[in-house]
Amino acid sequence: MTALHATTSTPIGPFTVLVDDASGAVLASGWTADVDDLVPVVHRSLRPAAVAAADRLPVLDVVDAFHAGDVAAIDGVVVSQRSGPFLQEAWEVLRTVPAGRPDSYAAFAARCGRPAAVRAAAGACARNAAALFVPCHRVLATGGGLGGFRWGTPVKRWLLDHEAAHVARAA
Repeated sequence: MTALHATTSTPIGPFTVLVDDASGAVLASGWTADVDDLVPVVHRSLRPAAVAAADRLPVLDVVDAFHAGDVAAIDGVVVSQRSGPFLQEAWEVLRTVPAGRPDSYAAFAARCGRPAAVRAAAGACARNAAALFVPCHRVLATGGGLGGFRWGTPVKRWLLDHEAAHVARAA
């Protein structure tokens, strides 16, 4: 498989996507200008044999729309991730956490149907390769702390504030 990558500027730094050339599905994404930060987080069964730069990919229009305030723009983006059954389900559940209303890791575990699996729920967030499109930034530590985020807690804080502001304006 060949994958394409492209980068766009955002208010919180460069954002790069790595997509399957055949399907257009996002394999990995994040706030970096270096595709080498993304390739290793793609599951080995989906990892591309070759990676090529593209001038622009259609999914970057969605990224730009999100950063401009359309926080629902990311909802329909096709993502391809692979792992065991719990992680697969957890990543799907992450896509149901509403913008502007983050979950705690405990609430996210309960949303996944496994309320005692708080550490596993946190692990699902940590292993998410498709940042933004699978919005792991919407899960917080118990007590409201930010917890971790692959792209840094300042990026997570900005995303949460951005979503909260734009959801409030839409209401």
